[in-house]
Amino acid sequence: MDVFGELVTVEYIPLFFEEGAGTLLLKFMPFVLFFELPLALLVMVGVMKYTIERRSEPERSPFFPSVSCIITCYSEGRDVQKTIMSLTEQIYPGKIEMLAMIDGASVNKLTYDSAMEMSGYVSDFRNRKLIVVPKWQRGGRVSSLNTGLKFASGEIVMALDGDTSFDNNMVERVTRHFEDPYVSAVSGCLRVRNADESLTASLQAIEYLISIQASKTGLSAFNLVNNISGAFGVFRKSVMDLVEGWDAGTAEDLDMTLRIKNYFGRYKKKFRIVFDPEAIGHTDVPPTFKGFLKQRIRWDGDLSYLYFKKHRLSFSPKLLGWPNFLMVIFTGIFSQIVMPFVIFAYTVWLFVVFPIEYSVGLLLLVYFFYLLLLLVMYLFFVACLSERPREDLSRLCFLPLMPLFAFAARMNSLVATVWEMTASGHKDTSMAPWWVTRKNKF
Repeated sequence: MDVFGELVTVEYIPLFFEEGAGTLLLKFMPFVLFFELPLALLVMVGVMKYTIERRSEPERSPFFPSVSCIITCYSEGRDVQKTIMSLTEQIYPGKIEMLAMIDGASVNKLTYDSAMEMSGYVSDFRNRKLIVVPKWQRGGRVSSLNTGLKFASGEIVMALDGDTSFDNNMVERVTRHFEDPYVSAVSGCLRVRNADESLTASLQAIEYLISIQASKTGLSAFNLVNNISGAFGVFRKSVMDLVEGWDAGTAEDLDMTLRIKNYFGRYKKKFRIVFDPEAIGHTDVPPTFKGFLKQRIRWDGDLSYLYFKKHRLSFSPKLLGWPNFLMVIFTGIFSQIVMPFVIFAYTVWLFVVFPIEYSVGLLLLVYFFYLLLLLVMYLFFVACLSERPREDLSRLCFLPLMPLFAFAARMNSLVATVWEMTASGHKDTSMAPWWVTRKNKF
């Protein structure tokens, strides 16, 4: 028995170390040197930059713009009351208008009644207003957002999910960024509310901290935010008027991000999209592994739909600027679409060309490398960013499962991309009814 236990027999030890070194350099190290480590270092430097600047952040000036919160509601039931309550109780002296858009209100009576019940509660608070808008026929999420935009009177517009609640300083944190006239949008930070419900939810909580709270903080430090969260996006109202609201189809969050970048690139105007890791929203994630895979099938399929179909002509350094153009290619197309195919092909090649004992041994080396990298990054991010460090550190015991969890997510992404390219999978969505998606030109 050797360092890999019973998986690598003695007769393959020389083969592993002789041929394995070449394989590691030629097949594994390029991923590390040219992709994984540069991106990890960029994010860590950005997080460090944010942490230093945050310590010297000046006191807030008396800038409190009016805010309209468009809450998209469909079958949330009484959970919508948590959302309305958390917005009502914000420690923000400015005006907050809550627009609860009840999609399909004729069959969504519980959600509609639950929102209406909050009218008396909201009226007891100064500068708070609740408007419940029943959309009797269901039109989907984009329909709700655009209808809400027509009602919105605030200088700042928030697009929020009806089952997401917020820390009570959220509005105060996001609105301060709009004092800078070049800030067009702010992406809020999402954390997993039901992290303790299951192992799958706990693993997603780790993923959210790394891929949302940390990664977007790092990218935001260099004005490279790649996506404004659909469940928690904040926009300057005048910018939304310029781009004429949300567009039909799925993945409206990434679509809106690209359209904002393209608009300002087309007219040669400066802009910034900011991510604030201290503007916290709490959302429920799928508690089962099957539910997680089903959700990501939709998310990942939408990526290839947007990149290769809807926005294929807008990928230009002239529109996006070289930094954002390269980042979309690097973290979007290459990381999320190309890499799953590369990883799958590499894994199959390994088991076809080499004995199974040798292949498993090499994959164990890959596993331990990613686990070490993940551990270093996770501890660094918790130390720099977490507002709930004890809660986040309690999940350290789940880190050994994360490389396997990430591998499964990558393979699921491969399936989503193939499904989209062969069957237009983005049209099979729960975000809008069939009579809406069928009329969509995309």
